[in-house]
Amino acid sequence: MDSGDLLPVGRRVAYWRGRRRLSQQMLADRLGKSKSWVDKVERGVRALDRVSILHDIAAVLRIDAAVLLGRDARPAEATERAEGVERIRAALSAYEITLGPVARRPAVPADRLARQVGHAWITYQHARYPQLVDLLQPLLSDAQCTHARDPAAGRGPLVEAYRITAALLVKVGEADLAWLAADRAVAAATGDRALVAAAVVQLGQALRASGRARAARSAALAAAYRIAPADPDDGTPQELSLCGALLVQAALAAARHGDEASATELLGEAAAMADRVGEGHDHHRTGFGPTTVGSARVAAAVELGAARAAVTWHERTTRRDAWRWLPAEHRAAHLLDAARAYLQADDPASAGRALVDADRTAPAEVRHRPAARSVLAQVVRDPHAPATIVQLALALGVT
Repeated sequence: MDSGDLLPVGRRVAYWRGRRRLSQQMLADRLGKSKSWVDKVERGVRALDRVSILHDIAAVLRIDAAVLLGRDARPAEATERAEGVERIRAALSAYEITLGPVARRPAVPADRLARQVGHAWITYQHARYPQLVDLLQPLLSDAQCTHARDPAAGRGPLVEAYRITAALLVKVGEADLAWLAADRAVAAATGDRALVAAAVVQLGQALRASGRARAARSAALAAAYRIAPADPDDGTPQELSLCGALLVQAALAAARHGDEASATELLGEAAAMADRVGEGHDHHRTGFGPTTVGSARVAAAVELGAARAAVTWHERTTRRDAWRWLPAEHRAAHLLDAARAYLQADDPASAGRALVDADRTAPAEVRHRPAARSVLAQVVRDPHAPATIVQLALALGVT
């Protein structure tokens, strides 16, 4: 069907109906529809706005449902994601640099390694996860080697490499492997208060993702109180950002555990620090500020099942000017939380729009996250789901 790759869906139905030597009436009979209905579909007068109908037509025409949407609408390659995770697992499983001589492998200068780490963070913030997977294996090897040669200069980049790895692994649903990377970050950071606090941000994420909410809350609070300035008015933006980001992690863990009072109190403390830090900063790669705390309030409310509160916080957060300053990864992740909130509020149409917006903002955030696919599956199953969500669902093989 090379000449028909750009055909509308209705024309594709007509094309394949002709290939199968079916009349409009024959197709209508097999679908339990009228000939007029089939004619309107083929002419584009009637939209195919339900996944179930697309699958019914595809079954009659003996083709994959994705073919009706074109060659770009193929299920995401789970194999590629699995292979990428295995490459990261192999890098985390390599101990020869620590246990053996490092003379055979040239060490990357610490300043160049820091630039590589910075590039990896930017790749993460733009939600370019497949590209980041390709970067991480050599980055981890280089960071381990440089640290082995020069522990003082190499510690910071090594901690950051582990942090990025943990953050990505949480995204792709590999919580236990993320925990390993985050634990390595904390171990490598030992002795440097700021580095430890930064590493515990990802440790909290990994522990929550693996179902250890209490441990996540305990670790985040312990690190937050160690980095917190004696007087918040005297704290540096860097200290306040780390402390605030850790309080957010503790609040989300409390919400996951169902402790609404603690979650509310901790987010209130974080909001006060965020006001002192201001907007548009990214100290220690936390992105901490008033808007990110507002986004965290949405996630916490969703965890607590407070759908209306979550929707209210979402609408309030996205109206802020600073919303546009947030990295694509953060905005898309927030929109996934908003979609969950709308589903809880029995508003699948708004949930579908949030998912489509997330996909436009950062496609990999939707297409490479198991959590996103779960939300998408719930939206698609609802009889009132918007037509715009159907193509996205079939592109991901979600029904």
